[in-house]
Amino acid sequence: MAAKAWAPQQQDEIVLRNDAVSLRMLLNRRARTMRVVDFRAGPSRAKRDAVLKLAEQEGIDKIYTLVERDEIATWVKMGFLREASVPGFYKRTDAFLLGFSMRTLDPRHSQVRLAARRAQQALEASGDIGDEEVIVEEDPVIVRAEKTLVTAKKYSKQLGSRSLPAMKISSLDATAMKKLIANATRSGRALSGFEPFGRDAIRQYFVSSTKGVGDIGLSLEEQPCFQCVLFELLISPKNEQEWMATAATTSTVCDRLTERGYVAAFAMSPTDDPWLASAYVYAGFRRTGVLRDHMLVGGERKDSYAWSRKLANPADE
Repeated sequence: MAAKAWAPQQQDEIVLRNDAVSLRMLLNRRARTMRVVDFRAGPSRAKRDAVLKLAEQEGIDKIYTLVERDEIATWVKMGFLREASVPGFYKRTDAFLLGFSMRTLDPRHSQVRLAARRAQQALEASGDIGDEEVIVEEDPVIVRAEKTLVTAKKYSKQLGSRSLPAMKISSLDATAMKKLIANATRSGRALSGFEPFGRDAIRQYFVSSTKGVGDIGLSLEEQPCFQCVLFELLISPKNEQEWMATAATTSTVCDRLTERGYVAAFAMSPTDDPWLASAYVYAGFRRTGVLRDHMLVGGERKDSYAWSRKLANPADE
């Protein structure tokens, strides 16, 4: 699965730096999300206010940050929820995703605010900062996600007893991938525009072709110093043939990443899509969190699973 590596597309970044804060915001305007990179440790009202003000100005729906374990408490104190983990993201240590949905500021969404507050209270009461998210039974986001996951695991068992189709995985250049993204966006099926997740990362583009199914676009974003890969599919399966092809593609790509020495992979998928979730389960991913309001698919805001798969043990190197 050799592929040419392209430089990342232009990142939409905003830097805030003064006596009180030093922040870099990575904006995904298509999905209306914003990742915060913080260069000064510790919680502060000024930091929280600056982040929320910018998100409101830029029309952002979801704010999130990716941190190491010892930074979790800082963001929890600023009202962010610990939503997921990415085991092995930093090669030998884990990363944690903490998020803030702008809907919690809207008085029309009282249920969202209540669920977020209960999740936060459960986190504070447990003192837990393990790999799994805190499960709050009253939280409708978690309840829905758990139901879909049960169905996805059943579907994954079905895949294990069936003969999956053969596929050919080929590399694509950025121009060809843009055409696939445009088609998927017009049809309302695009899960992603393959926007950058991190800074100074390397993007690779591929297409998986299966007889009778058509092309499935996918992309890998690599942080070379960490040997961790973000795995993204362009579309979700809409019928049984696409479902089986997606599962075969996901499993095959992960096996090839292992052969190439990568340590970990992570991915995201809507929590209302059991077919796509089953493809990740089949490929050896495990659910390591639920990200509230994290994806925009067909113009609809969706909660997302965080999926992670350990590919290799860095201690074996």
